[in-house]
Amino acid sequence: MSDRPVDRSYQAETPEQARSAYDDWAESYEADLCATGYRIPAMIAAVFTRYVPADAAPILDAGCGGGIQAEPLAELGFGPMTGIDLSEGMLKVAERKGLYAALKQQVMGERLDFEDDQFAAIICSGVITPGHAPPHSFQELVRIARPGARIVFSLRSDARQKPEYPAAIDGLTHAGAWKHVFSSRAFHSMPYGEPNVLHKIHVYEVL
Repeated sequence: MSDRPVDRSYQAETPEQARSAYDDWAESYEADLCATGYRIPAMIAAVFTRYVPADAAPILDAGCGGGIQAEPLAELGFGPMTGIDLSEGMLKVAERKGLYAALKQQVMGERLDFEDDQFAAIICSGVITPGHAPPHSFQELVRIARPGARIVFSLRSDARQKPEYPAAIDGLTHAGAWKHVFSSRAFHSMPYGEPNVLHKIHVYEVL
């Protein structure tokens, strides 16, 4: 296994291994990713502000990490926001920023500790992806989102994407759980560090 933090995070085979990798990486995570030209937080925040009403509340940041994608939303007055992440180390970084009304340690892919129809909008940045949260994570986001809520998420769009992820999205669409609203063009999400990695930002509306 590689010693690079980013490689450790993607090579994790269990939630416990992923939690350990992100706990160890938490303090330098944002600096390391920003050095790669990390573009997902800016792109997903821009799409979120276009497709989610400014008065939508409450908002869930699913897999919030240290809160890098929530910073511009908080500056623009979105909220209150709840953040969840599997890593206690990442949640400590997020807590120091004062962006969230609540922070909870929860694991994407497992049942989330929220009521049905609880959130008016959800943002999920860099989380539901191979080596991280599994494809069925989308089902839980739909469950806890209100009808009409917009779920804004990133998804890999390159040769290393696994077909189970777009299949899960299509399955929920065909089941009438949500409808497609917007998808960005594919963009290089880490151009200076991982030039072969592409992502798109998607918006779906819960039905």
